[in-house]
Amino acid sequence: MTRTVVAIDLGASSGRVLIGKLDGGGPSSSPTISVEECSRFPNGPVQVPLYDATGEQKQDLHWDILSLWTGIRRGLEEAARRGPVDAIGIDTWAVDYGLLDQDGRLIGNPASYRSERTVPAVADAHALIPQEELYRYNGLQHQPFNTIFQLLADRELSHVGAGLVSSLLLLPDLIGYWLTGAQVCEVTNASTTGLLDPVSRQWEPDLMARMETEFGVRIQEVLPPLVEPGTVIGTVSLPDIDLRTSGGGKTPVIAVGSHDTASAVAGIPATDSKRFGFISSGTWSLVGTELSSPICSKQACSANFTNELGVDGSVRFLKNIMGMWVQQGCLKEWRDQGMDLSWDVLDAETEAASPFRTLMDINDPVFAPSGPMLERIDGWARSHAEPVPRSRGEYLRAITDSLAIAYRRALREAAGLASTSFDVIHVVGGGSMNALLCQETANATGLPVVAGPVEGTAMGNMVMQLRAISAVPADTNLEELRSIIKNSVTTTRYEPTLDHLAQWEEAERRLFGDAGLVHAGDLN
Repeated sequence: MTRTVVAIDLGASSGRVLIGKLDGGGPSSSPTISVEECSRFPNGPVQVPLYDATGEQKQDLHWDILSLWTGIRRGLEEAARRGPVDAIGIDTWAVDYGLLDQDGRLIGNPASYRSERTVPAVADAHALIPQEELYRYNGLQHQPFNTIFQLLADRELSHVGAGLVSSLLLLPDLIGYWLTGAQVCEVTNASTTGLLDPVSRQWEPDLMARMETEFGVRIQEVLPPLVEPGTVIGTVSLPDIDLRTSGGGKTPVIAVGSHDTASAVAGIPATDSKRFGFISSGTWSLVGTELSSPICSKQACSANFTNELGVDGSVRFLKNIMGMWVQQGCLKEWRDQGMDLSWDVLDAETEAASPFRTLMDINDPVFAPSGPMLERIDGWARSHAEPVPRSRGEYLRAITDSLAIAYRRALREAAGLASTSFDVIHVVGGGSMNALLCQETANATGLPVVAGPVEGTAMGNMVMQLRAISAVPADTNLEELRSIIKNSVTTTRYEPTLDHLAQWEEAERRLFGDAGLVHAGDLN
């Protein structure tokens, strides 16, 4: 019997509604999922001017959440037109949130994690709770956009816990509330807030008490109850969209791995080895490995690794790498200049450019904000005695080489901190289509790279829904869910050229010196 589920997948540059159809297989075949796009709509932070008491103008960034909601509704209308929908799951980026008043109305557009308003809040927080102490509470890497810092930045405006705000909902939970009326917080996204204990998978009471006594933010009063992935949070209650299951009932909404990286990692077709590293490659690259328990050591804190929670009790032990954000910034500038941006042309130009000509620390904070990316690359190169790129191909090759070096370092750190080694690296998401980057990652690490699926996030979202509605047996474990995905997709395997390892070692030394240098064999 075919069962149909819908994944609402919101990313920093676009949102999508996708249909997944499970073919239950037969006596001689295994279940498979097919994915089709139902709708796609643009997304991006909106720049809004702010004026202080003296009239000086600043800029802030917000999400146009109502435009996203409109795109979601249109996608669900199209899904309903195509037939029954047996479940819906929602995943988005992490850390950002909406505030609701006593009547359940949204108080303003959610701020974007790229807003620079958190800079003074980080300093305020660390003056009273140093990062090492915070890490012992939450096991979370330092990022200035973590929800805990956003709450401190907004404390004078949001009146959290002071009567105006009734509840705080992370973005996937806000969409779920609008669909069902239920207010919950799914744990994979909650683990990015900085307010969760990664061991107990519950809100950290001592830290929240300190948020109130030391900063005046009464956060405990507005946080909803936590739910694990696989929980049915309610049924769709939109009166003007007739969503029904194949049995004629109301369509349930399932709490999946609502942090998109949690769904992406659930969607990794890793069934041949438990010793795998992963790269979820999109606007951000999330690089690490899957563990059964968090690592909250001083060494992990110093390396800025994070313990984000995954599905089925797992932990995503990883590091954030700037990812395709730098490339996307360059592409935007070229697009604004009217250039041809077909991938056939861009890929050929990138491969034709000399490797290792220009290298950069892709994680340097200078590349994080929106704005002129080509100018920033030029400035970084000049200030670090690197050759300035002279063509589109050289810019793109510099980004590709620099990403591969960052992946190499992060995977080596993950293996060392977790006292493990890797047999293979899985790359999922849009970056899995970048053949040069995948091959360079294999060469840089000395490990085979398995690329795909591109739709790993949506498929990870979908398999959690299918188990929740018993379309597959309720006792199906994560490895078995991944087998369904593996049977449904075609992946590409890149074997390393081991005689290139010395070149990558030298490239890494050129950028970072001997500190934390990855030597051949360190990963396996």
